[in-house]
Amino acid sequence: QVQLVESGGGLVQTGGSLRLSCAASGSIFSINAMGWYRQAPGKPRELVAKITSGGNTNYADSVKGRFTISRDSVQNTVYLQMNSLKFEDTAVYYCNVVVQISYSSSYFPYWGQGTQVTVSS
Repeated sequence: QVQLVESGGGLVQTGGSLRLSCAASGSIFSINAMGWYRQAPGKPRELVAKITSGGNTNYADSVKGRFTISRDSVQNTVYLQMNSLKFEDTAVYYCNVVVQISYSSSYFPYWGQGTQVTVSS
């Protein structure tokens, strides 16, 4: 019903930048929030950043001042601008969108396929 397509991952050197994109499509009536999570090998998945429909943002302490989340409400796309990348940022990054598919439905989370971010050090 809802599909998320991620792009923008890759391999960069320490201190470099990447911009991740996630486009949501399908049966979307309303979006409550959009966010990015990441998971490194052997570690639990963690919230990186999120943005609500009202524009409020929240960031993990480890990325504050370096990452910026933004959205295009018309295109249902969320972005994550990652600057000053560190080796510790290496992980698979997953887009998450909390979607209401109709006026009578509740909000439900959908996940992107994941995109690899590798920071060399």
